[in-house]
Amino acid sequence: MSTAWDLAVKLWQFEPSVLAGCLLLLLGYLWLTRAEPHSKAVLFFAGDAALAIALVSPLDPLGDEYLFSAHMLQHLVIMLVAAPLLVAGLPAPSLRRAAQHPILSRAMTILGNPVLDWFVFAAVLWGWHLPLFYNAALASENVHILEHLMMLAAALMFFWPILNPLPERRLKPLMIVPYAFSAAVSNSILGVLLTYATPGLYPAYLHPEDVFGILPLIRQEWGLSAEIDQQIGGLAMWVPGSLVFLAMVLVGINRWYASDREAEEPATSAAVSGGFA
Repeated sequence: MSTAWDLAVKLWQFEPSVLAGCLLLLLGYLWLTRAEPHSKAVLFFAGDAALAIALVSPLDPLGDEYLFSAHMLQHLVIMLVAAPLLVAGLPAPSLRRAAQHPILSRAMTILGNPVLDWFVFAAVLWGWHLPLFYNAALASENVHILEHLMMLAAALMFFWPILNPLPERRLKPLMIVPYAFSAAVSNSILGVLLTYATPGLYPAYLHPEDVFGILPLIRQEWGLSAEIDQQIGGLAMWVPGSLVFLAMVLVGINRWYASDREAEEPATSAAVSGGFA
């Protein structure tokens, strides 16, 4: 019988297209920031690394062949770890120069539309977890690639109005609260539905083909039946997934508090100066 060590070592799949995509993303970033190194670069590097790990680590074959929970964790890493880090790590000077170009400025304005971003994110998140599309992604590698690309793009759009390095293009602090909180509610509802759905929502996980010979380890040693696996996957979306959105709520509150303090300080300084005049 295979062991957990076998999974940790043997199931890494260094798909050339994935590695090339992540490398091109990194090289493009280095070229963009070649004349302006900045401290936030580590965020972009971390996001690129998280994306690569989600797509080449054992999470990928486990999610493709055996475990809904592994597939859900992979989606969470792509959408709620890699995406916000990539946005937060973008170089502000380069974006500001890009914003001076009419076409790029228009594109950034469209991307910064919170209503559009919210609904695209929700539609992609819910749509790809409908059995019709989810099962199609499991059955076709090309559809699976499309799924991941759409999830990453939708997540980048969602976090763009919150974490945009250009303060003038960010969502107003107090508007972040309903924006992110409503996303947490939407995410939680989907997580609850998946947690309590009848096992077999995605039939491929009921009786995996066991292409890697690890099904006995998963079912017997780990005790992960198809029912428990689906519940863990739903809970992963429901709880830790929603915490990321709630963290964005805190970001909005913190920015509002900071801006309020900044507005008060000049007024206080003016009053003190006037008192001594």
